[in-house]
Amino acid sequence: MKLETERLHLKPLSENHVEDILKIRSNKITNKYVIRNAPKNNFDALQFILMIKERAINNESFYFGISLKNQQNLIGTICLYNFTEDRKTAEVGYELLPEFHYQGLMSEALKVVVDFGFTDVHLQEIVAMTNKFNENSKGLLLKKGFVLENGREDDGFPDNLVFSIKQ
Repeated sequence: MKLETERLHLKPLSENHVEDILKIRSNKITNKYVIRNAPKNNFDALQFILMIKERAINNESFYFGISLKNQQNLIGTICLYNFTEDRKTAEVGYELLPEFHYQGLMSEALKVVVDFGFTDVHLQEIVAMTNKFNENSKGLLLKKGFVLENGREDDGFPDNLVFSIKQ
């Protein structure tokens, strides 16, 4: 399954994306507000891709690599995952290499993925968790119609704020 915007292709990950995933998920700026085990080499990146592919097969997530229409390399990723048991709510996550920030690219990707979530996956709510110091992410979510959920917490991540958008 592929999604498209004016400037972007959003496509499933494949083993051909190992170096791109390593570059994206190990980037220090990208990881500034994210708590995760960053891949250290191509093997780690491949293991991540294989895990993502398995989750997609099991209908546990929709995970897209983001590329510019005129390029093959991935510049970021965006996904819907962490579905509630009734599959009415999912979490959105995204990341973009720093050299592509401030161009409206993630805004395009987020819009098409939110539309996909509501129209094709039939979600009623999409939530996003972001670090309270991540001004870029907070601004993006507010711009796209997400609302800060005061009092709602991201279990285990006390520095995160919870945003949501409803169908």
